[in-house]
Amino acid sequence: MELPKEFFHTDAIDMLTKVADLVFEPMSKEEFEEVIAEASAAIVALKKIDKNFLELAPKLKIVARFGVGYDNVDVKACTKKGIYVTITPNVLSDAVADLTFALILSLTRRIIEADRYVRTEWARGKKRFPLGVDLNGKTIGIVGCGRIGFQVARRAYSFGMKILYYDSIRREDVEKKFNAKFVSLNELLRNSDIVTLHVPLTKTTRKMIGEKELDLMKESAYLINTSRGPVIDQEALTRALKEGKIAGAGLDVFTLEPIPLDDSLLKLDNVVLTPHIGSGTVETRRAMALKAAENVLYALEGKVPPDLVPEQREVFLKQT
Repeated sequence: MELPKEFFHTDAIDMLTKVADLVFEPMSKEEFEEVIAEASAAIVALKKIDKNFLELAPKLKIVARFGVGYDNVDVKACTKKGIYVTITPNVLSDAVADLTFALILSLTRRIIEADRYVRTEWARGKKRFPLGVDLNGKTIGIVGCGRIGFQVARRAYSFGMKILYYDSIRREDVEKKFNAKFVSLNELLRNSDIVTLHVPLTKTTRKMIGEKELDLMKESAYLINTSRGPVIDQEALTRALKEGKIAGAGLDVFTLEPIPLDDSLLKLDNVVLTPHIGSGTVETRRAMALKAAENVLYALEGKVPPDLVPEQREVFLKQT
């Protein structure tokens, strides 16, 4: 497993130790190559699963992603070798949606600044703390309205926000439930007070928010990203934040992770940054671990796992 033992819930470990020997990272390169040569399953988070990896793992039956994004896995190469690729859907949407709103509230109510003000300035009485802005009546633009986007819409509706959304498919359920409006990306960017990204990283979504898109946004708008860092052109975003083209950004993901300590984004006051913790709750990580373990058990028993990535469903389900 590409996870330290303390990171993977004991309930999932108990499930797997009944049928397999478990080996956890970190380990040396030599140890890793020795282990992976005999491995029937790999549970991975961010490790790159490419042709080179697969050549080291001739006995592999499944790559179980600990999460929902799988841009780090060469699905085509796995499929060609008959290796299942699975994800852990349905169990982390609420946690990511909660963090999305935590970032939104941190920016609009200036929570980080307020904390610093209390610690250093308030008692001195030399300056007043600046006002934040309400969410009620504001417009949120949701880019990508899948499982997580749906949960963000649910929360936005409860806050009394107007909801715009952009997706590759129209979601009539979201429109009916939350009075949301399906619009083009450009219309969403022009009219939203909050723009929040919930798309997978693909060829078409890489740098989908760049200089041109940032120029369309309101100067008073905030950009939130809890999806994948490369969905945004980070250099263009940094320039836009420095120049005041948008009011601020809340980012849980970055082009390079961990983000280097000398990155100029870290020096800006109009950003709130978190270390890729969208699914980082006790309950969600346990549910993810159990999902990953369940998929592995299916594969080891010669069954098709329940949470195959979409590209493999037609291929492997036809065989059952």
